[in-house]
Amino acid sequence: MLVVVRGAAGLLVTVSVVVTLRTGPVERSLALAFGALVAVGELTRWRGPQLREAAPLGAAGALAYALLGEAAGRPTHHGTAQVVTVVCAASLLGSVPHIARGQSPTLDHLARRVLTVGFAAVCFQPLYNRGVFDSWVGPAYALLLVALLTLTALCDAVLAAALAHARTRWPFGPLLRDELRALAGIGSAVCATGAVMALAVAAAGLWALPVFCVPLLLTQLSFRRYAAVRATYRQTIASLARATEIAGYTPVGHAHRVAALGLAVGRDLGLTEPELTVLEYAALMHDIGQLSLVDPVPAGATAALPPAEQRRIALLGGAVVRQTGVNPQVATVVERQADPYPEQPRAARIVRVVNAYEEKARDAGPGGALAALEELRLGAAGDYAPEVVEALARVLARGSLTAPAAG
Repeated sequence: MLVVVRGAAGLLVTVSVVVTLRTGPVERSLALAFGALVAVGELTRWRGPQLREAAPLGAAGALAYALLGEAAGRPTHHGTAQVVTVVCAASLLGSVPHIARGQSPTLDHLARRVLTVGFAAVCFQPLYNRGVFDSWVGPAYALLLVALLTLTALCDAVLAAALAHARTRWPFGPLLRDELRALAGIGSAVCATGAVMALAVAAAGLWALPVFCVPLLLTQLSFRRYAAVRATYRQTIASLARATEIAGYTPVGHAHRVAALGLAVGRDLGLTEPELTVLEYAALMHDIGQLSLVDPVPAGATAALPPAEQRRIALLGGAVVRQTGVNPQVATVVERQADPYPEQPRAARIVRVVNAYEEKARDAGPGGALAALEELRLGAAGDYAPEVVEALARVLARGSLTAPAAG
């Protein structure tokens, strides 16, 4: 899939550049203006967490150029090939500073941008230049642009999910669901701004571009601040998780290994992004109840304790988590991680299985991973959820039966 997508993007760019050079660029002022907008969007891109679209201004400008039919009341004739050429050249130009700092956008990002914009241009430019949309005026024309942008956004979501599936081997369905859910956030802002830009330039000319860039820049700033708050929040939880390690109750890196492996299992089982967040925080703090114990559990291995003692430690941990002000769902997962698995929420089942695997495998030598997994399978009928154990086996098989390193 990666080879197909990159090859298709490369072929589209090559053909577009050749066609543009042979016919010569038209309406150069429009090309320069939209190219500059896309380049500025790439210059201001940010590779922060929780951001589905790191360069929303560049994406909106590229889509607006692809759906531009008029400029200041005069028809345009730039065509699909010129749209792809300008967007690709501007994206590469805007990426130069990032490349110089060693933070270049991935090839997949550029391939997605080219294919998405190419799709929108192919759907609009040939038909517009043939006069098919001449009878579409006023609200009907605006609805046409919105419909084309919606279709383009759906195709981009499918493409993004397919690329993520090819890179990670996570299930395609949950990845596509998360991409579609993200369309209600920054995706809708990008599409709306792209449509408004195209309509505004058609009526008022290029002066409309800087006016309609401001709202999207403010939206991008808000997303950056939101991502920074989320990063700080996670760092606080990670620091709380380290309390058991500093106090000598659990081995160093245990909580982070359980969280990393638990997230991989959660993705394999198709958990949503909010559910994965709860799972990660609960996995980081799943042993925090041991701080209330007078005598530490040897090596922090709670999986070997009697069920009643496991539940007591889990309830103590849930009480501590509730006092920290973390999402109450996290406290519920921590409290119920030792319950019989039919009564547990799915995140609690994952935490219990992954914690038991990590405890059993970490000191068992080269064959410990297989032995631990087999032990979990034998105990799946009563202690561990069978579907979680099998998801863990699939995750470990993709990683050659090794647990993630501490991080």
